[in-house]
Amino acid sequence: MSGPRAYWLDRSENVSKIYRGLWLFGLALLAVDLALHKHEDFAFAAWFGFYCLFGFFACVVLVLVAKRLRGVLMRAEDYYER
Repeated sequence: MSGPRAYWLDRSENVSKIYRGLWLFGLALLAVDLALHKHEDFAFAAWFGFYCLFGFFACVVLVLVAKRLRGVLMRAEDYYER
């Protein structure tokens, strides 16, 4: 028998490639924002990088709310055995 199977994400250089690739993809999408002509209802939505910042802060708020919600909804480990 051989040892444990090695997966492609177990190698740190592959994880680094994905990380860099996601950064490049995000920067490319941000660069496309320069070339687009926007027809927005609100002036602030036409600012450069608005949706990039909005998405980032929305994800941060989502994580913070989820952490608080976990404290409210979490039950004891033996909750169903009682």
